[in-house]
Amino acid sequence: MRARLLIVASAVAMLGWGTVLPYQYAYAASTRGWGSFAAAAASSLFSVGALLAAPLGGRLADRVSPVLVAVAAKVVAAAGAVGLGFADSPAAFLTGMFVFGLGITAAAPAQSVLVLRWVGGGDRRKVFAWQFTGQALGMAVGAFAAGYVVDLHSESGMWPAFAAAAAGFVVSAGLILLAGARRWGPAGAGTDLDVVDPSATVAGADLAAGDAVGTPGGEVRAPGVLQAWRLIWAVPALRWTALVTVTLALGFYAQFESGLPAYALTVLDVHETTIGLAAAVNCVVIIALQMVVVRLTARRSGPALLIAVGAIWTLSWLVLAGASLVAGSAPELAATLFVTTFGIFAVGETMYAPVLNPLTASLAPSGLVGTTLGLFTALQTGFSAVGPLVAGLLLGAGLGSVFVGAHVGISLLAVFGAWRLRAVLRSRRTVPAPAPEAALAA
Repeated sequence: MRARLLIVASAVAMLGWGTVLPYQYAYAASTRGWGSFAAAAASSLFSVGALLAAPLGGRLADRVSPVLVAVAAKVVAAAGAVGLGFADSPAAFLTGMFVFGLGITAAAPAQSVLVLRWVGGGDRRKVFAWQFTGQALGMAVGAFAAGYVVDLHSESGMWPAFAAAAAGFVVSAGLILLAGARRWGPAGAGTDLDVVDPSATVAGADLAAGDAVGTPGGEVRAPGVLQAWRLIWAVPALRWTALVTVTLALGFYAQFESGLPAYALTVLDVHETTIGLAAAVNCVVIIALQMVVVRLTARRSGPALLIAVGAIWTLSWLVLAGASLVAGSAPELAATLFVTTFGIFAVGETMYAPVLNPLTASLAPSGLVGTTLGLFTALQTGFSAVGPLVAGLLLGAGLGSVFVGAHVGISLLAVFGAWRLRAVLRSRRTVPAPAPEAALAA
């Protein structure tokens, strides 16, 4: 039951966020007359808030109750949404977006820790998959519904979206609080956070001191933030996982909201409605295939699936390159290929979302699962924020082919990183135990 409540909580929260995301730029730039710079700065501050909140939320989830961390973060997100509604100046709007980013992202690692505590190892991929599907569905429904109630010609026209976002995060916080109630039994009973992915159970046995550090007086204390990060980066498999996380983020998510639509408009010269159709197709494919893919890949290792994700996204960018070749002579075909690209990306997403967090957690040093997840979320968020800047520079300079070629290279680098990760995990599983004589001699 706890897992179901977490899934619903994720969907409800993203339903509220979906009402704001598609319209906040136009609202700030045009409706309120604050200009494109203020609107872009608001998006950037949202990313900065998210970047700061991810490691903080993960660290707190290791030190205090992750239920309380998730609930508090969602309340902060709701306060940010209300602040956006009352904002009467660019500074107030920027502050609201910063707080909004803090709350949304701080909750993510805490919720992942709750899944790992409350769900058995065999069902974790499935629950993460359902969470991702719920978030995609909530985002899509929120954006669709907001289209009927948001009025960008009125300064108060975004209030329904801001109110829905605040309500969504409050309800989400209530559901998580309900899931953490004692009525469902003790949280985390019988669950080992260090063994998440049966195909890659290498949870840093050589760094078992990650959850406690001895002092000269014999006192045991938790490691500080910098020491915790050193323990995390000391795990070779986590370094390769970081490379995969960054490259896959740059290979698609960093361009989903701005770079790909800009490429479609400036290079492919497609109609604006085609971009909306592509986003809808992406969502539909995820919802239709998510659980099918989870069942088909249940016995595949995490690194192998990440190799597949990188390969699929490489194919997506190659299809996009093909669309540019026919854009001048066959614009309808170019538009069809653009929409198809989003469908192909979605197939990769159905493998990426259920695998990455459980795999990362399985590699985390003992006692630092939340800290590790928070740090990797920050990496993903930070590099994703660079995506729009790169797209703006390349597409603004008329270098559409360089834009696509760079992302083909980034996706291939993700394939290489996942391949090296698989090799590292295999080598760790095949290292023979030391002979008793050698152990005594040591």
